[in-house]
Amino acid sequence: MSVIDEVLAEFKAKFGDEGDIRSYFAPGRVNLIGEHTDYNGGHVFPCALSMGNYAVARKRDDNIVRWYNMTYPKDGVKEADITKLAPNDNGVWYDYQQGVIWAFEKNGFHVPAGYDMVMLSDMPAGSGLSASASIEEVAAVILRDLFDIDMTMVDCAVMGQYSENEYNGMNCGIMDQFASAMGKKDHAIFLDTATMEYEYVPLNLKDEKIVITNSKVKHALAGSAYNDRRRESEEALADLQTVLDIKTLGDLDEETYLANESVIKNEINRKRAHHAVFENQRTLKAVEALRADDIEAFGKLMNESHISLRDDYEVSCPELDILAAEAWKLPYVVGSRMTGGGFGGCTVSIVKADKADAFKAAITKAYENETGKTPEFYIADAADGARRL
Repeated sequence: MSVIDEVLAEFKAKFGDEGDIRSYFAPGRVNLIGEHTDYNGGHVFPCALSMGNYAVARKRDDNIVRWYNMTYPKDGVKEADITKLAPNDNGVWYDYQQGVIWAFEKNGFHVPAGYDMVMLSDMPAGSGLSASASIEEVAAVILRDLFDIDMTMVDCAVMGQYSENEYNGMNCGIMDQFASAMGKKDHAIFLDTATMEYEYVPLNLKDEKIVITNSKVKHALAGSAYNDRRRESEEALADLQTVLDIKTLGDLDEETYLANESVIKNEINRKRAHHAVFENQRTLKAVEALRADDIEAFGKLMNESHISLRDDYEVSCPELDILAAEAWKLPYVVGSRMTGGGFGGCTVSIVKADKADAFKAAITKAYENETGKTPEFYIADAADGARRL
């Protein structure tokens, strides 16, 4: 039985089999390079994954929503009145659903009624592959489709970010929601977060595979530390704006930044800005390398990205550092880095295709020896974005 068939069967058991029942999917994402640049006006380079959240839904004729998540069966059926939603920072799965409905209404996309929904994820929670954005985008496509709301998929991405910022209290950038909404099979998305201009770049990996390694750890400070990093970056930008006519840190090249970084008063803020500027430039160079079929250059930039995230942005953790360092030792690994917000979750590595099993064995042995934990691996297939099935 396929995942969506499982969800459909559960929906009928929970809510009955009558009426117009529809099926949906929204993927998670992996970011190849360009981390913590999206809220700094820089570029990112993610792709949507074939893993994500599946959902089955049917509209109602009142203001009630009823949701059941097969991934968290102990939560039971959650019920809410869509006219009485209020922001909170509980961070549980149904708050990300509620936040999207609230965001639609706040931004002029009227939701005329509630709906019943059952969902199930085939993506590991807390892995840094953006389960929250996947939940938001599956909610957005359900609302858009069930109620025939006139909006684009870019609008859906923006509503997901708005809801996570304003309803859930997480000051994320647009990357996760954009990748989930706008993914394209066999392509990564080269997105300028300052202008929302984007293009699809083919992932011409003839002899390589993208392997995601899950550290199986997620440190509790991730949410508050994420918001701290955003604040520190904004303070650095404000200092630089006293001498430069810029809107974001993404407006700067390395040379201009280095000539002016002394105006940033706080040393920690200086490190954050250094990462944001140099990571943005690394992303530009990485995409050019991929277009030029120079996968070795792309991998080297991935490695540099991890070092910067570890040392300047300080969002890595011992487990991610071990995974990256062990990958760097292997001659058939092109590049490896942490991916996502950090403090746990996953690394992304480009590995010679015929060595993928050797990679898994070598990393598992080293990681178990160092941490006592066993990592999980996923081959990342770049997939299409959120949609009705």
